[in-house]
Amino acid sequence: MFTNLFPNVDWDAMWLATQETLYMTAISTVLTFIIGLVLGVVLFLTSPHQLWANKIANWLTGAFVNVFRSIPFIILVILLIPFTKWLLGTMLGANAALPALVIGAAPFYARMVLIALREIDKGVIEASRSMGAKTWTIISKVLIPESLPALISGITVTAVALVGYTAMAGVIGAGGLGNLAFMDGFQRGRNDVTLMATILILVIVFIIQFIGDFFTAKIDKR
Repeated sequence: MFTNLFPNVDWDAMWLATQETLYMTAISTVLTFIIGLVLGVVLFLTSPHQLWANKIANWLTGAFVNVFRSIPFIILVILLIPFTKWLLGTMLGANAALPALVIGAAPFYARMVLIALREIDKGVIEASRSMGAKTWTIISKVLIPESLPALISGITVTAVALVGYTAMAGVIGAGGLGNLAFMDGFQRGRNDVTLMATILILVIVFIIQFIGDFFTAKIDKR
């Protein structure tokens, strides 16, 4: 049945491309979560009336986040070609896409972290400060636990966006389903290859969204 519907699909190549997309998405999501969380916490704590209130540090962090969040991803990939080649020695393959994926997504997630932290009841933070809690204790015991449902929801949205980013990175040789859809599908006029790659990308997105929604609902006790 599948052979009749998708006569030009090389299933081994399709499976390999799916693995590359999953690899790029998983690694970049983890790194984006860590870096974005750090940037978001710094943005929050250096804002006025917070523990590390500092206008210069807040402005510099905010400027970094805004600049990289505003650059269209495909342009960012091109701009980072020299850096990627210096770091990895090549611009081809799944690993070569990771720097652009993380640098493109982490600032976006940092803003979502900042929004989540701003939703925390100020009274909870003030109570912790009045009890003499240190900054790290407030971060680990108050800020992150209180905002965790929003943080998970945010990283789910970011992971879905990263799947799309991997497809764009694939167009310039980073591997994955985007690369297969463009090189083996679009350029050769094989619409069934492009369609199958698109279906698999949609399946990956739906699975990520389902997992994210499940854990968000599980943790959110409101």
